[in-house]
Amino acid sequence: MPPLQQEPGPPRLSRELGLREATALNMIDMIGVGPFITIPLIIQAMHGPQAMIGWILGALLAICDGLVWAELGASMPQAGGSYEYLKQSYGAQKLGRMMSFLFVWQLLFSAPLSIASGCVGMSRYAVYVWPSLEHVLVDRTILLSLPGFSFLGRFEFRVLITNGTFVAMAVCLFALFLLYRRIGVVGRLARYLSAGVIGAILLVIVAGLTHFSAARAFSFPPNALGNGSYAFFAGLGGAMLIAIYDYWGYYNVCFLGGEVKQPERNIPRAVIYSILLVAVLYIIMNISILGVVPWQELDKAAASETRFYVASIALQRSFGHWVATFGTFLIMWTAFASVFSLMLGYSRVPYAAAEDGNFFRRFAKLHQRHNFPHVSLLTLGCVAALFCLFRLADLIAALVIIRIMVQFLMQILGFLLLRSRHPDFPRPFRMWLYPIPAILAMTGFVYILIMRPDFMKEIRYALVIIFFGIIIYAVRSWRRREWPFSGRPAHEIAGAQVQ
Repeated sequence: MPPLQQEPGPPRLSRELGLREATALNMIDMIGVGPFITIPLIIQAMHGPQAMIGWILGALLAICDGLVWAELGASMPQAGGSYEYLKQSYGAQKLGRMMSFLFVWQLLFSAPLSIASGCVGMSRYAVYVWPSLEHVLVDRTILLSLPGFSFLGRFEFRVLITNGTFVAMAVCLFALFLLYRRIGVVGRLARYLSAGVIGAILLVIVAGLTHFSAARAFSFPPNALGNGSYAFFAGLGGAMLIAIYDYWGYYNVCFLGGEVKQPERNIPRAVIYSILLVAVLYIIMNISILGVVPWQELDKAAASETRFYVASIALQRSFGHWVATFGTFLIMWTAFASVFSLMLGYSRVPYAAAEDGNFFRRFAKLHQRHNFPHVSLLTLGCVAALFCLFRLADLIAALVIIRIMVQFLMQILGFLLLRSRHPDFPRPFRMWLYPIPAILAMTGFVYILIMRPDFMKEIRYALVIIFFGIIIYAVRSWRRREWPFSGRPAHEIAGAQVQ
């Protein structure tokens, strides 16, 4: 008789990412187009080169928070990252289930915002090569008052559609196409994309350093440090918001924890290595650009809404038009690499939650042939394409504030609770100087939340997302007779299908 053949089991994630691939994915997520498009925004926040203080403090904040991610990622190397961390930190049987659901819920908004910002940033640099993309088709501000939320004031949405908007949407869909394959192939693509990322940033640094003017770079305006005024600290808060947006991505490998080789070693290393390398590159690059392009010009560029290709201008003034064009294509390559990495990492989170029975069941589906969460990937990619219709500065601000309120602050608090309540929890990597980095990270995020002009604008969005997320979770839990409507522990229903 022929031997019995076992039927193939359900498709599972594969651990195929090594340290190099994990660090590369983090770095192309972090660098992306962010530092190339946000220099005018960070200068505008403080109206002078003193805005570089925001870059330095943002790097310190990223290191402090990165140590939180490093410990949690090594302890719980599974797909989903924060989903698993929040669940375990607050108690998988009770509050942790709601906290992890809220994280995934907000990710349906914040992840597409992040992806869209990279796509829009790429289209802004395409304007340097094809100026007709700058033509504005629609620029309209929509004001809404939601019933029951009048105490929060009116909600403002600014739609800005240019010819370049369609380029941004096409970039989003092309990244979706490339990601529609198994993780091993995706990891190799990330390494190739990272080469272009490093090339772009090094070219801009060389252009700045070889034509550097210290008098131009450090031409501080009168009363640059504000003598302790509220305006200075509010401007610093706005600058740090932009800086932390550019540094974010150091945690991307944690969302891919179920696909990393030797995660207890490689996840912490990828997080820390990527932060240190990118922080050095960022600070040198920004000072280099300020040495070629006066900060007053960058301040005006932020007000123009479309002329954000300042790195191309710096290259043109240093080496001429042809080098600037070549550099612009490298920066566009960098932007695309960031979109690619973001979409990859975030798509694993709804999948992990759905597989655990704590999100809509359709997100738990893996591609039958290539073993990746295709429903989650398609959803985030399509929503991101729609978000390309909004203004870049609004995308960045909304993304940062929503993520800080619903994810980062709650994750740091949960980390501290996990340390105190479960000292014997497996920790292959332990935070250095615990708990000082965690406390500093929490303080920094709170500062960014409240020390900004018109700080309630984006907080309104976050509060509404949290409110509706709690309502959806409560209705679902009531229908399924789960906590808090039943004494039935959550671990008994883990993996069940969410209706």
